[in-house]
Amino acid sequence: MELVNIGRIVNTHGIKGELRILSDFRYKDKVFVKGVKLYVGKKKEEFIINTYRHHKVFDMVTFEGYNNINDVLYLKGLNAYVDIDSIDLGNEIYAEKLIGYEAYFEGNKIGTITEVLNEPASFVIRVNEKILIPYVDNFIDKIEDNKVYFKNIGGLI
Repeated sequence: MELVNIGRIVNTHGIKGELRILSDFRYKDKVFVKGVKLYVGKKKEEFIINTYRHHKVFDMVTFEGYNNINDVLYLKGLNAYVDIDSIDLGNEIYAEKLIGYEAYFEGNKIGTITEVLNEPASFVIRVNEKILIPYVDNFIDKIEDNKVYFKNIGGLI
């Protein structure tokens, strides 16, 4: 199980146990679904999403078995996590899993992926603290055996 932070519970909403989550997680449509398990706080207390709706900049959820503000008030200010292995991303690889992979271009190793930035347009992969490459199909040839093979990045290096 690999837990990843999907956002922070910033407040409650109403009196029926609804929570406001502030999240910039890229796979919200896969996570904020009825029946998905979220883990909250340092102790990773397990909750199951009962309802979801989007309101302004917030992702609003209720949890199964919790229908009163007093039952969920203690969650305010805590981070929420999801087991990324339980989310179906199809053929897509969760970008943060690429950290530590070796990076190759034209058969030559150009370094190791040290960070994945979550930018509005796409993820951006940082190689050796110096090279930034957008994580889009135009620049990814293939990913296999803990190696990422890039293409069309001659001007980026």
